Amino acid sequence: MSGPEKKTGRERGEEWWQTDIIEMRPGVIRLRGYEIQELIGRVSFPAMIWLMLRGELPGEEQAALLGIALGAAVDHGPQAPSIAIARMAATCGVGINSAMASAINVLGDVHGGAGEQALSFYGDVAAAMDQGTALADAVTARLDRFLAEEKGYVPGFGHRFHPVDPRAPRLIEVTRDFAARGVIGGRFADIAEAIEVELARRKGKTIPLNIDGATAVIYGELGFPPALTRGLFVLSRSIGILAHAWEQSQQSDRNKGPLPREWLWAYTGTPVRPFPGRDEESN
Repeated sequence: MSGPEKKTGRERGEEWWQTDIIEMRPGVIRLRGYEIQELIGRVSFPAMIWLMLRGELPGEEQAALLGIALGAAVDHGPQAPSIAIARMAATCGVGINSAMASAINVLGDVHGGAGEQALSFYGDVAAAMDQGTALADAVTARLDRFLAEEKGYVPGFGHRFHPVDPRAPRLIEVTRDFAARGVIGGRFADIAEAIEVELARRKGKTIPLNIDGATAVIYGELGFPPALTRGLFVLSRSIGILAHAWEQSQQSDRNKGPLPREWLWAYTGTPVRPFPGRDEESN
């Protein structure tokens, strides 16, 4: 027979959704080669996230550091669009899953994407350092390029609500502790702090690291690529979204909008005017 051998329907079916993640048949569930019953009770939730995304079990301290980053970003109150949307959706009588989905769907480039952008920024600096550029020079060059080409806010720095994001210094402190114990290298923490120093020099004031920049440091230290950083933020913020959706669902409010009823929006359109021909009709 010439050419490739024709595959059976079963073979085509098995390869249609082929995956390295899970193996399953009646009575058997294996995740990345591990029997699920061997994982249950022995592997923490952060370690399970690592296993599913990376294919191998993390060390105990790697899992602990991942859990710390995930725990730090769970909530930022109803002034965060995702949380407010979860609560508004719940007042419309939808279920928990719909409220959560509505909230998660707004986690994009503007709200929820800064961690991915920050880690990409750090990665560019790290790549320059790998080519022999000193840290300070690599930071200066990347900031020059950003300000000339991309403009806007440097991802991971500054906060519209907090003068200093209270989560960021603690996360860097924890990162330094794990680096001192050899769990991670500490390189991304060095990069983030060097960016903060250079930003302060240019702006004449400190533009402090925020939660997105700090968690990006940890995810970078743990070897996660930037695109997964956004997904990890979604996992983290989902906890707050669930808590707020559930709390709101236990209250009696219905169709609760983004503002109290006595606070209406500013109308900037055409002033009141008669409908064409109405005057003629009344004569």
